[in-house]
Amino acid sequence: MRPEAWRPPVAPLAAEQAVIKEVRRAKLFVFLRLHRHELFDEQFQAELAQVCADSGKGQPPVPPALLALATIVQAYTGVSDDEVIEATVMDRRWQLVLDCMGADHAPFSKGTLVGFRARLVAADLDRRLVERTVALAETTQGFGARALRAALDSSPLWGAGRVEDTINLMGHALRKALGVIAAVQGRGQAAGIAVLAEQAGVPQLAASSLKAALDRDWDDPAARDLALAEVLGCLEAVEAFLAGAAGGDAARALVAVAHQVRDQDVDLDGPAPSLRRGVAKDRRVSVEDGQMRHGRKSRSALPGRSWRADGRPVAPRRAGLAREAYVAPSLRRGCFLGACGCLLAGKVPRSGNSSGRRHGAVPQAQPARRLRMVWTTGGIGV
Repeated sequence: MRPEAWRPPVAPLAAEQAVIKEVRRAKLFVFLRLHRHELFDEQFQAELAQVCADSGKGQPPVPPALLALATIVQAYTGVSDDEVIEATVMDRRWQLVLDCMGADHAPFSKGTLVGFRARLVAADLDRRLVERTVALAETTQGFGARALRAALDSSPLWGAGRVEDTINLMGHALRKALGVIAAVQGRGQAAGIAVLAEQAGVPQLAASSLKAALDRDWDDPAARDLALAEVLGCLEAVEAFLAGAAGGDAARALVAVAHQVRDQDVDLDGPAPSLRRGVAKDRRVSVEDGQMRHGRKSRSALPGRSWRADGRPVAPRRAGLAREAYVAPSLRRGCFLGACGCLLAGKVPRSGNSSGRRHGAVPQAQPARRLRMVWTTGGIGV
């Protein structure tokens, strides 16, 4: 079955008006609630519906516009997939935007959200979604269009070469290089980077997002090229500043990363530097992880692995019976035993406590006498 169009109320209800009055800082929620019917008109909803698989089985599909709206809020706020599901039940601002005020259950599952996002990126509709949202903010003056674009463009959600765009990727590498020197000098990270950036003549590097600090009209090609030239000037300034500095070897390695990004993404042959068209082979998309490609580890780094749509590796299947199984507490929501004739005899792992890891300590697995089959959907180690 095909997903139906999403038609939430246009005028805020009484309960929604009360939430709107209480929102002081997170004005994006109010903007999206008041203008979601304009963002997701019938034509755009029809485009989004094309990425959803047509199936006659299972529950009625979640409206793509609802998932797309949740994706925009997630990209702006920077929360995880698990936190999105939690916020739809616990946070009235999310409920305001997603038309689920007072809901006891999330309007969609984590798997549905992750799968939709993967299909959205594959169809290149994530860019359409971002562009429409920014354009609506600019037209209605309901939210700062430049700040919104900077936040959405630098979100790690999009993958596919968009983990960090060229400008923020170079800024990240240069800011991290200054952070190395700040640590050697015994300064705090934030304060130290701000001081060193000022000394190097590149105060814009003190911001967490270089693109936001430059504050340009990124829809204007001329302004974009001028910003790129300014970033390349920052690269030269930092490189000169680090010459002979204590701890410079580690910092210069990070400057080399910025050079790598420049060489792969910037065309220096014209009268002025400009971004190359297309994506370079094996393009580096992360400062922290040189092996990451398009939002995940390169497959060459882990040969023989299969990959899910969200970039997580699928555990290889093993023939025969397993004598012992372990389910991590942080993954129990996404996995199950007992499907398709599974039979687990004996004891299952204890639940563990909440200490030792962010999502709970690893419990001691108890031996199972017989395990005929295990169906994994999110993380069972066998």
